Amino acid sequence: MRELVFLVYLFPFVSKIYGYAIFIFGAYYIIKKQNKNNEALIVAAYVVGSEVFLRMTHGNPLYEISKYGVMVFIFIGMYYSGFSKAAVPYWLFLLLLVPSVVISTFVLDFETDIKNAIAFNISGPVCLGVASLYTFRRKISIDQMNSILLSMGLPIVTCMVYLTFYTPNIRDVITSTQSNFETSGGFGPNQVATILGLGMFIFFSRIILESKTKFMLILNLVIAINLSYRGIVTFSRGGMITGFLMIILLLLFLYSKSNYTGRVKLNYIIVMITIAMMVTWAYTSFQTGGLIDKRYANQDAAGRVKESKFTGREDVAKNEIDIFLKNPIFGVGVGKGAEVREAETGNGTLSHDEITRMLAEHGALGVIGLLVLFFTPLFLYLENKFNMFLLCFVAFWFFTINHAAMRTAAPAFVYSLSLLNVYLGEAPLKKKKK
Repeated sequence: MRELVFLVYLFPFVSKIYGYAIFIFGAYYIIKKQNKNNEALIVAAYVVGSEVFLRMTHGNPLYEISKYGVMVFIFIGMYYSGFSKAAVPYWLFLLLLVPSVVISTFVLDFETDIKNAIAFNISGPVCLGVASLYTFRRKISIDQMNSILLSMGLPIVTCMVYLTFYTPNIRDVITSTQSNFETSGGFGPNQVATILGLGMFIFFSRIILESKTKFMLILNLVIAINLSYRGIVTFSRGGMITGFLMIILLLLFLYSKSNYTGRVKLNYIIVMITIAMMVTWAYTSFQTGGLIDKRYANQDAAGRVKESKFTGREDVAKNEIDIFLKNPIFGVGVGKGAEVREAETGNGTLSHDEITRMLAEHGALGVIGLLVLFFTPLFLYLENKFNMFLLCFVAFWFFTINHAAMRTAAPAFVYSLSLLNVYLGEAPLKKKKK
């Protein structure tokens, strides 16, 4: 891993080789194994984890290819293992997207690249719908789930190591409380913090669930702390706060389901994690000269409270709500929201909030689609309360789409994992569909 990062740092073209190799060998791996142990999810998870690293190093053949890659691997998995015939909510969700896509082909400006405008905005929801058709009530063991999360987490560690090479000395580049591109590998801090926050959760969960030896405990703790540190110094708050909330949800779930002995062990783990987070924060504060404290307190470098808590994104969200109220049935069409906003306000900023974007561009059909996405996994939780990750995954999806929309494949794929039926033992395998 370190060698790969070093090669990418010295010879950027290696990233393209790495990017192509993921898709070629991923498809080969699923076909060779015939998806007998849900290899499609393992490969898709790796694609999701590597997306931001490949974007920042220009290794992706296409900017949105990770979402398409997830869908292709899921389709291969469906060929061998079928899909859930009971996944009616997600067929409905996909159908609800169609009218606004059709509308957009008529209403987008002539100078707009219609294909790219539609694909950029709709690829995330479609990826979510396709992945959910595969995962809905699919039986899987807890060991398989941890393997999927590890597959997602390892390329995130690669990203973290690359950031260390890219910005070895944090003090030299931190001069304000704004999101910092230098500490984010020259790429968007919002997306980088989102994936690092997810990685932080994955390796903190492995401290609890997959650290059977002291060596593994220390290794997972060191990785989790480094991911936390690198995520915090991006100065993008949404991804790290989301990752921290996921950890809290997991601990609360485990604590509620444990007996007395289990709770005693969890108490030790909670104390250890708390100390690790406090030390990480203190070190980050020292390295940034206290600017990170001001960032999370919504202050500028001089300590003055900023007028906007969301760097102006709330104005875009308000505009999209206004667009929805003017076009309440079908919305204005996929990709049209930014054009309408620019015409009305002179600000054509792309939306960072998938919820308000769905309202503006899909209208009432978008509202129904969001309700389907929000309530379906909660109903599944009542049916199978052992899936300790379900609420964590739904929380990641919900909070991420509120600050980073569906720019990456992560919220779509992680959401789909919440629909799995997780069991302690080995999950029975489905036969190939005739």
